[in-house]
Amino acid sequence: MKGVNIFLADGFEDCEALAVNDVLRRGGVECSLISVNGTQYVTSSHGVMVKAHTVFIPGQCCDSACEDPCEKDFMIFPGGMPGSRNLAECAPLMEMMKRHYEEGGSVAAICAAPGLVLSQLPSLEGVHFTCFDGFQEYLLSKGAVFEELPSVVSGRIITGRSAGHAVSFGLDILAAIKGEEAAANVEYSMYLY
Repeated sequence: MKGVNIFLADGFEDCEALAVNDVLRRGGVECSLISVNGTQYVTSSHGVMVKAHTVFIPGQCCDSACEDPCEKDFMIFPGGMPGSRNLAECAPLMEMMKRHYEEGGSVAAICAAPGLVLSQLPSLEGVHFTCFDGFQEYLLSKGAVFEELPSVVSGRIITGRSAGHAVSFGLDILAAIKGEEAAANVEYSMYLY
C-alpha cells in the first residue's frame, strides 16, 4: 500500500495513533488515518471519537495504484484493546499487510499490535522487536528477538513498547521516511532533548 497510513479500529489507544500522526505531520509526512470499521468514525479505548480520513474497503486498496511499495511506504498499527485485536481480526487488512511487506513496504506497530498484528507476517526469524508486556510470545514463537526498549527498528519493521513511548516510536518512523535530521528537528521543536 502506497503512502503512510495509520489503521484505526474501535478500541485503539488514543496517543499511539494520534501522537504518531502528529510527529509525522510535524516532520512533513502526509499521513492518513484509515478506519477499518466501515464508517469514518472510530472510538478510542478511552471513548474519544475520531473521524478518519477514509474507510478501508477490502480489495479497493490492492489495485495497481497501491502496488510496488517501497521502504518509505508504511502501514502503521496502533495498540490498545480491543483495537489491536480488532485490527488483527480484519482478514483483508492482514492479507494486505502481508502483501505490502512482501513487496518491499514497511510496517510499524506499538503496544499490543506487534504481538497480535505483526505476528501474522510469515517470516520473523531474527527480527528484533518490542511490545507491551504479555504480547511478546506471539513473536518469540516465530523466532523474533524481544528487547525492552521504547522503540525498536529492525529492517522494515518498527515496533513501540507502549503509549508512553508513542513519540519515540513516531520519531523512528519519521527517521525511516525523511532521515535522522528531520526526526532530530521534530524532537527539538517538541523540546524532547
